[in-house]
Amino acid sequence: MKNVHQPTYTFVILTLVLIVVNTILAWLCQFALPGGIGGISTLYFAVAFMLIFTLWFGAYGAIAAYAGTLLGSGLLSTNPALHGGVAIYWSIAGLLQVLIPLVALRTFEVDLSLENRRDWTLLLFFGVLINNIVGAAWGAYTLALGNVIATSEIGSVFTVWLIGNIIVTIIIVPLALRHFTPKVRKSKLFVKNYWE
Repeated sequence: MKNVHQPTYTFVILTLVLIVVNTILAWLCQFALPGGIGGISTLYFAVAFMLIFTLWFGAYGAIAAYAGTLLGSGLLSTNPALHGGVAIYWSIAGLLQVLIPLVALRTFEVDLSLENRRDWTLLLFFGVLINNIVGAAWGAYTLALGNVIATSEIGSVFTVWLIGNIIVTIIIVPLALRHFTPKVRKSKLFVKNYWE
């Protein structure tokens, strides 16, 4: 069945809904699970849902991931140091964590239903490991750049960020994709490539 591109307003509404959902999830992580150095959440489960939404809804999900991170973990954060300009470039970590797997899995034509070992392996490599390494490195470095943490704390923040995100993505993302992708794929909102 060919996926017919829906009118632009449908995807604008979808993006706005995803931004609200991602903002709430990000804020809950910061509010309910703080404890890391610099106020980062030790188990930032929001990243798993941002990744799932991006894999299902393409670039619309990626836009929502950045906006949700900016708003929920940045501007609405319990850490006042993230309320200013730091949040704008720090939140790119959330965008990188969803764009890397989106581009890789689309490039390698991964079936998001994860029916074979190849698709599982590519998801784990790009959607659990590489994306979280890049996101944790970017996040830790930019927190130091914005004087939210000391330069000596970059390694600790990187480690907490990476381990927490690997835990939540390896548990949530494969299960959600495996069980719900067939249903979402039937939806007119499913994005096969990046925008349609």
